[in-house]
Amino acid sequence: MSQSNQEELDLFRDNVKRFIETEIKPNIEQWEREEITPRSLWHKLGQQGLLGICLPEEYGGAGADFRFSAAVLEEFHRANCATVGGNIAVHSEIVMHYILNHGSEKQKRDYLPRMISGECIGAIAMTEPGAGSDLQGIRMRAQAEDDHYRLNGSKTFITNGQHCDLVIVVARTRNGEPGSRSTTLFLVDTDTPGFERGRNLEKIGQHSSDTSELFFHDVCVSANAILGELDRGFSVLMGELQRERLIIGVNTVASAEGILDQTATYVKEREVFGKTLAELQNTKFKMAEMATEVRIHRAFVEECKTLLLAGQLDVATASMAKLSGSEMLGRVADGCLQLHGGYGYMREYDVARAFVDARVQRIYGGTSEIMKELISRAVLQ
Repeated sequence: MSQSNQEELDLFRDNVKRFIETEIKPNIEQWEREEITPRSLWHKLGQQGLLGICLPEEYGGAGADFRFSAAVLEEFHRANCATVGGNIAVHSEIVMHYILNHGSEKQKRDYLPRMISGECIGAIAMTEPGAGSDLQGIRMRAQAEDDHYRLNGSKTFITNGQHCDLVIVVARTRNGEPGSRSTTLFLVDTDTPGFERGRNLEKIGQHSSDTSELFFHDVCVSANAILGELDRGFSVLMGELQRERLIIGVNTVASAEGILDQTATYVKEREVFGKTLAELQNTKFKMAEMATEVRIHRAFVEECKTLLLAGQLDVATASMAKLSGSEMLGRVADGCLQLHGGYGYMREYDVARAFVDARVQRIYGGTSEIMKELISRAVLQ
């Protein structure tokens, strides 16, 4: 990156940090108690230019590259606001890019400008009560009827489910065929008759990130609502998951950096047996181990960013970033909580929230076990 581009990125990152300090951190505890963020936050994010920054200017974006998108998510996660950063990631880095890369020109112009402004909030509905990591097991049906489709089924664990105005729905469009040849993606407006939001699910972490059940009862959409090609949705999903998994890898490293920095401050102030924790050999060794892990993973995700920008990020490498980063974050969050002792178990300390928020990183976007399966295919081919 040239010096001028680096300076531009640094200035942008500073703007993100200021927004978090003024708009997020003073309110995050209240949102965690209420288990949802206010709808108005999305408008503020849009006004600050923090949504869809990588999208082309013709749709309202800034035309920036992935490093700027990553900077937004990194700063939210580094500030221990993963509960908000994760929702932004789904909206900006997943849903918008599905539409940008696979939508018709009309779909792009109908949705992307409103998503960038924060007026329209996006979600993607893959997971079902009986189909999580196994996307070929999806049972949601879309029945063709003349020039439209009728959707029936349910989805669960849907990020942005309570606030969303648009849902990318993954459904089966052919009977008796494997999911790879019978899956189609549909753009569904949430004001369509038959669409119903379920409850805001109670989670052990990321409380203010609304995660919902969604129900579809004879939801009728036109053939123009198909995103991509009929029966080719599975290939679309497989192509876009690399970006999603890298994003999770990027977020886990930033989360680890943030909580490690906070823990370094804590151990230098906390006194036990007449010494600060930082003076004890166990603390020194543990901090050294965790700092080394974090730095190694930072180098890897930076390499992955470069590969993505060059169009060379493959399935195995993205899976490695997601697997290794999420497992590392679990170890670091646990180690940092342990160094806080009893205070680490108290919700008033950031490390407690970081600990429970970290756990889901090993599950969503594909579990660690699925990542190992994908990586092994490349290693053993």
